[in-house]
Amino acid sequence: MSLASEGLTPSDEDWDRVLPFQLDALGVRGRLVRLGPSLDAIIERHGYPLAVARPLAEAMVLCTALATSLKYDGIFTLQISGDGPIRLLVTDLTSDGALRGYAQFDSWKLAVALGSGNHDAPDGYVPKLFGQGRLTFTVDQGQHTERYQGVVPLEGATLADCAHTYFRQSEQLPTGIKIEARREETTDGPHWRAASLVVQQMPEFDAGRIDVDQDQREDDWRKAVILMASATEKEMLDPALPGKTLLFRLFHAEGARLFERRAFQARCRCSRERIDGVLKSIRREELADLRDPQGLVAVTCEFCSTQYAYDEADLDRVYASDA
Repeated sequence: MSLASEGLTPSDEDWDRVLPFQLDALGVRGRLVRLGPSLDAIIERHGYPLAVARPLAEAMVLCTALATSLKYDGIFTLQISGDGPIRLLVTDLTSDGALRGYAQFDSWKLAVALGSGNHDAPDGYVPKLFGQGRLTFTVDQGQHTERYQGVVPLEGATLADCAHTYFRQSEQLPTGIKIEARREETTDGPHWRAASLVVQQMPEFDAGRIDVDQDQREDDWRKAVILMASATEKEMLDPALPGKTLLFRLFHAEGARLFERRAFQARCRCSRERIDGVLKSIRREELADLRDPQGLVAVTCEFCSTQYAYDEADLDRVYASDA
């Protein structure tokens, strides 16, 4: 499906979706990921400060962009851990499109790092808000398969920079990534938008460019990265601008081919059965710290904030199953 054959009209179908594309003239494939309602559902329920929420939004769109470049049947997880004000940030995407994420942070350290009167994450926020740490990618396809994990230090001013470090160190194909995220106040409340553009050089055989010399391949790759980088924040996050229109603006001369969109939704995988399993891994007498003022054992899912309460009869059932 070519860009020229598509009607260019705004559509809600552009959001919470990935739009894969290929630039045959440059031997490059890519993806445009745009998240909207899913971010609202995940981020706003936690009430995170803006300086925590925006890095989470960027991490979620990065997770989605990287996960959709792989063929897997399971869970792709992106985790950032550090010694800065944001201690931990986790987001994952299942192969059937369930997206979730959460963050842990120190409010006092965050206020000190931001300074008086500042609320949003500053440009180049990774060193200031995460400190020294690492970025981890994990692909888990179940107990009968080997789990893949890639770990790199947090090197760079932005999450895109850190992802570039991963691709350089993993010796994979050259990859370019651009990320934007913004929270807007509207008449019906705050709304999030985040987008990521990814371009990746294809293997020579897959691209059908075996006869193209190395100098030309490098020139074509540089051109693809320059075109990708020319996308503005406004273009990437504009709800009235269809994704195919954006790709047409960027790559119309390269004859970009579009592929079928894939949709995502905010959905947590927590359940009472899963929490039962967590409790069973803890000795019953060690549950005192989890009890609320009414004496119930209360467990809250960090991803979706759902609370699971257990009275003594519930605990009898959980621990009796091991008898």
